[in-house]
Amino acid sequence: MTILAVSTPTGGVLGAVAPLGLLAAGGPTRLLVDLDPDGPRYRGSGSLAEMVEQGPTAGDLRPTRRGAAVLANGGIGLADAFEVVKALIAGWPQVVLRVPTSAGELSDLVPTPVVSVHPLLDIELFAAPQGLTVYQRMSRSRHTRVSGLVLPVPNATCWSRLLSGSFPAGDRWIRAWRMVWKTQWV
Repeated sequence: MTILAVSTPTGGVLGAVAPLGLLAAGGPTRLLVDLDPDGPRYRGSGSLAEMVEQGPTAGDLRPTRRGAAVLANGGIGLADAFEVVKALIAGWPQVVLRVPTSAGELSDLVPTPVVSVHPLLDIELFAAPQGLTVYQRMSRSRHTRVSGLVLPVPNATCWSRLLSGSFPAGDRWIRAWRMVWKTQWV
């Protein structure tokens, strides 16, 4: 079982797409669980809130086929969903946790590395991130001296496909996410 959490302190579209990119670059069977009650409305059937309310089925807790699965949040906090999240982590071989912009509660409940994803801009709009970071190169960014992993400029079609529920594994941007899985995030 491999678990990575993804946080995008600046939020926005990058906050919705970055976890999908990491998911798409993962192994043959993987699950994205959105832990942000105010998170995006990912496509798919059901939500974490519904699973907590109705109780998870055996089919929820273990994969029934290969591929990627996405579990939208549905408006529930991690503390209320903790037991279900713990069971999902135990049953799936690879799990991506999408966390709110502040991942404080996560570290208390689920001891897993948090991958921080930031836009790579030519100007410093935000405080410099601490620790190992993934930077998303923007179309005009020339800034190259950063300590962290740098993703290439994404193809708009790739992001559209991800947000519509398709996982284009051969895309250059998706392939770049593989280095995140290979990095030691201690």
